[in-house]
Amino acid sequence: MKKILITLFALTALVGVGVWQFAGAAKTAPDVTFVSLTGQKITPADLRGKVVLVKFWATSCVTCIQQMPDMIKTYDALAPKGFEAIAVAMQYDPPNYVQNYAQTRKLPFPVAIDAQGQIAKAYGNISLTPTAFLIDKQGHIIKRYLGNYDKVAFMNTVKKALAG
Repeated sequence: MKKILITLFALTALVGVGVWQFAGAAKTAPDVTFVSLTGQKITPADLRGKVVLVKFWATSCVTCIQQMPDMIKTYDALAPKGFEAIAVAMQYDPPNYVQNYAQTRKLPFPVAIDAQGQIAKAYGNISLTPTAFLIDKQGHIIKRYLGNYDKVAFMNTVKKALAG
């Protein structure tokens, strides 16, 4: 009986994740204000009309750091076409580490520190990094990425969203 309950729980969890993934297409991005390291406040209204990647990351996350050069390239190539990226540093990441990383790598997109964890909470209690959300021009989440992802498929999704 215990085995059956554990199996049912596992299946329920998997179905829940699958439903969230597919239901995410119509889900509106949370109404949060990002405050960048430079003090710039960015609201969802500021982002309307752009395709936005909101990426939760940490300076201690090896995969996050490995993905950063591609994020910079994507941003540099697509920002003139209406693409925006916001790197949200996790609550536990020391602000001076985030500031140092952003400055030494000359990150071209806004970097925000989620000091109270409110942004991560609003996006569904994000605890694993990297976790990213691709948001369309109308403010709807069209894709959620966890960990590594297929770069070609990602670019195709972004370009399709930019064209729409």
